[in-house]
Amino acid sequence: MPITLNENLPAYRILSDEGVMVMSPGRAATQDIRPLRIGLLNLMPKKIQTENQFARLIGATPLQIDFQLIRMSDHESRNTAADHLESFYRPFREVEATGEKFDGLVITGAPVEQLPFEDVTYWDELTRVFAWTQSHVHSTFGVCWGGMAMAWHFHGLPKHPLPAKAFGCFRHHNRAPASPYLRGFSDDVLVPVSRWTEVRQPDVDARPALRTLLSSDHVGPCLLEDPGHRALYIFNHFEYDSTTLKEEYDRDAASGKPINVPLNYYPDDDPARAPSNRWRSHAHLLYGNWINEIYQTTQYDLSRIGEG
Repeated sequence: MPITLNENLPAYRILSDEGVMVMSPGRAATQDIRPLRIGLLNLMPKKIQTENQFARLIGATPLQIDFQLIRMSDHESRNTAADHLESFYRPFREVEATGEKFDGLVITGAPVEQLPFEDVTYWDELTRVFAWTQSHVHSTFGVCWGGMAMAWHFHGLPKHPLPAKAFGCFRHHNRAPASPYLRGFSDDVLVPVSRWTEVRQPDVDARPALRTLLSSDHVGPCLLEDPGHRALYIFNHFEYDSTTLKEEYDRDAASGKPINVPLNYYPDDDPARAPSNRWRSHAHLLYGNWINEIYQTTQYDLSRIGEG
């Protein structure tokens, strides 16, 4: 089954060209099934790149997905054209006012991780989003800063500044092989990492409501499960394209910012050579498992999501 996207959205053409099954809303309306309703609250500055990355993973499942794009209500993006936002995104304020519900919601990272959470300009609205998920979303997936922000809001789990950016591809251990979210995972997996802060395992262990699914000896916890809030928090970037770390490195190097070559990313750590993608299969597994778990446990009647 395909993912449903507005046919004018750049992701529609890009994913179609890659062989991902996509469907227009008009075509989806003729299907005699209920698609899973998945929202993307996109906090990243390069919104088109980010929506493509997540649509690619979510659209690879065998289920029909109704993919909805959401943004913060009053925060102005300086990196995405206003007409793109106007055409394809709805502000959270509007989504909240309609009372509509979602089977799943992804909350992305944001380039604000070095700020205290409460100093982020849209923090108050984001805490409303977190509260809203408990009655209007069956399962929420917080990514990078989005995951850190959710874990801080619900559990007071702190983030700590790093002396240097954690940057590259790092081996992570499968800590919960029986978890439905890690079905098909190897014992250890490679995950792209790009952040200036970290969550520490002793802080996680002090919060028994949280369960570590993936972690690294070098960069700490990666994937946490929060069953009480029907949520997953991932602090690293399975969704990254093959060249995303390269683009970040080239950007910072060109601007003269202090930046290390991303570790274990280029062959022989040589940035003159083309990087290879060694995490794609596990990225599809993780998001496919998340979608499957939603499908197995969500209410058929959308209006009943959040009950009980």
